[in-house]
Amino acid sequence: RDPSLRRAEPLSETDHAQHPAGRVGTVEDVAAMVAWLLSRNAGFVTGQEFVVDGGMTRKMVYAE
Repeated sequence: RDPSLRRAEPLSETDHAQHPAGRVGTVEDVAAMVAWLLSRNAGFVTGQEFVVDGGMTRKMVYAE
């Protein structure tokens, strides 16, 4: 079995708290963005870059 498929250790409260959104992102968060981009609501959007990271790129401070 591929070792990369092992389950990771559960995330701690510190992991969640360091995100400006108050939680770590999920696959569903990214899927929601993709679904919106594929919808008619995004039909006039062109040439954009979307960061789906709960504000971590803006914050750029990580707990040790």
